[in-house]
Amino acid sequence: MSRIGVFVCHCGENIGRTVDCVTVAKKAASLRDVVFSTEYKYLCSDPGQTIIKDAIKNYNLSGVVIGSCSPLMHEKTFRRAVESAEMNPFLCEIANIREHCSWVHEDKEQATEKALDLIRIMVEKVKRNLPLAPIRIPVTKRALVIGGGVAGIQAALDIADGGQEVILVEKSPSIGGHMAQLSETFPTLDCSQCILTPKMVSANTHKNIKVYAYSEVESVSGYIGNFEVTIKRKASYVDNSVCTGCGICQEKCPIKKIPSEFNTGLGTRKAIYVPFPQAVPNKPVIDAEYCTHFKTGKCGLCEKMCGPKAIRWDQTDQFIKEEIGAIVVATGYDLYKIDKKPVDSEIKGYGEYGYGKYPDVIDGLQFERILSASGPTFGEVKRPSDGKVPETVVFIQCVGSRDEAKGVSYCSKICCMYTAKHTMLYKHKVHNGKAIVFYMDIRSGGKNYDEFVRRAIEEDGAIYLRGRVSKISQQGDKLLVKGADTLSGAQVEIEADLVVLATAVAAQPDIVPLAQKLGVGYDKYKFLSEAHPKLRPVETNSAGIYLAGACQAPKDIPEAVAQASAAASKVLGLFSSFDLEREPYVARVNESTCVDCEFCITACPYAAIARKEIKNRAGQVIRIVANVNEGKCQGCGTCVSICRSKSLDLAGFTDQQVYAEINALFI
Repeated sequence: MSRIGVFVCHCGENIGRTVDCVTVAKKAASLRDVVFSTEYKYLCSDPGQTIIKDAIKNYNLSGVVIGSCSPLMHEKTFRRAVESAEMNPFLCEIANIREHCSWVHEDKEQATEKALDLIRIMVEKVKRNLPLAPIRIPVTKRALVIGGGVAGIQAALDIADGGQEVILVEKSPSIGGHMAQLSETFPTLDCSQCILTPKMVSANTHKNIKVYAYSEVESVSGYIGNFEVTIKRKASYVDNSVCTGCGICQEKCPIKKIPSEFNTGLGTRKAIYVPFPQAVPNKPVIDAEYCTHFKTGKCGLCEKMCGPKAIRWDQTDQFIKEEIGAIVVATGYDLYKIDKKPVDSEIKGYGEYGYGKYPDVIDGLQFERILSASGPTFGEVKRPSDGKVPETVVFIQCVGSRDEAKGVSYCSKICCMYTAKHTMLYKHKVHNGKAIVFYMDIRSGGKNYDEFVRRAIEEDGAIYLRGRVSKISQQGDKLLVKGADTLSGAQVEIEADLVVLATAVAAQPDIVPLAQKLGVGYDKYKFLSEAHPKLRPVETNSAGIYLAGACQAPKDIPEAVAQASAAASKVLGLFSSFDLEREPYVARVNESTCVDCEFCITACPYAAIARKEIKNRAGQVIRIVANVNEGKCQGCGTCVSICRSKSLDLAGFTDQQVYAEINALFI
């Protein structure tokens, strides 16, 4: 016979204001097999947990039902409490009478009745709960970090400093990401390269980090603690083990006019190149698309001039398999495309601003390269069209951000700050120049951020106009900017020499295929989705895969670095023991009734089910049945619903338990 204890929490006023917790506890005491029922203001507190533990011992309880907040909040708290009272922790169930009841109802009488129904349901379920044991899974203590920007580098360094091996994969020839393209950073105006380069070098030389630059993740299989990852190392046609990075090959290469990706198309590079002077690793790659040798079989000047003989024309892509225990995704961001052609069916372009049509309309990242000492103009502010110093620069904020008409409703978070930085840096270089900013409103939430924006206005003399720009057109060598100042109510026309667009932070264009390889969700803007925005902000719903930086949402550098360290701490926590303990809510197969239809195999979203051979004593295969990999199974129940022979059940949520919960509503 079951002996159930019911404990109703007031949760301060969160539950108690809408639900009559005293009445619920009294009525719960009359439910069949309930031998103890009480209520308390805060059950999650130490005194509240003591009440539960004492009741288990004094009343010899066989199951516990807690009427409280979401299991996401305190399920572990209450399970630890019952376990300390020598009860199996999986004989404790939570009736969510906060989110499912008090927070969605106003009528106290109805809310009280519903709370009692929720508790009645859990009482019937816990009667049929079985003592379960956590599943233990061996863990490969090696982490994969995808993306070599500042977030990926920070995560890799933190994990490596914790004594664990790290594989750092970056698709570009050098690590560093977008931060390497910046001139200075807000709100301190530190030299971006000065604070980033030491980290890049540390990552490349750390004994626990293996850097795969110019590489991509080809495939991912397995599960938490036991992933198998295939990495494609793209052919660079240079043997890095021989190359000394002397740079002679780049000097001699005759192909010079290739748009530089690092300089955002404002400068050029050669067919054999290193992306930027501080690149790590500082080894060149050959762009086969532009190289004369690959196009005609001629030239080969780089090979002739290379002293160490590092050029390898026959080099091909390599595919490397690595055993991985945890994965950190730090693939960063891209900028919203603001040319005349739409990027896709959901996002429309900003043709009215003339980007791509007028050479002196540029985006924020291009302006960063103009400001940078290693940029196409070596730090001098010059117009792309004619190289003249711009006397009037117009900065337009929220280009692509917070604009439903263009398909993007979110705030890109960093645009207000980097625009203020741009006005400062411009005024520092062009003392008599005029910086004019069109803005919707200013969002400067961060330490010293608001003071930084005020400094741009009050000390450096940037002119801020609250309003939108309607059109930009070319008039001679000037750009005519038409807009509105909504504070004065006046229409504004400005003859500008240069226009800088603060374009939205967008997800990487190739993130969806990677997300699908990893089994990670993403939102409608293609930013990767965390498991819970408050309680699990760096985890994903795929166990063992974590997020860091702007692949999840727009972030500034401090926030990206903080999240990277948080993800690294999760990885180190996972690696802290030889095996992983996880909840036993996984699918179980009744092999005696399984008919090997394979429906469950095709339906499983986590590839957790495979075929298993059953052999007789002679070693002959007599039957084939489904087999669940407990490490990969996430307990979603899809296989249970599709199994025609009813051979699959979900531990903790069996058919018997679910039917009992439904029937409880009719008692």
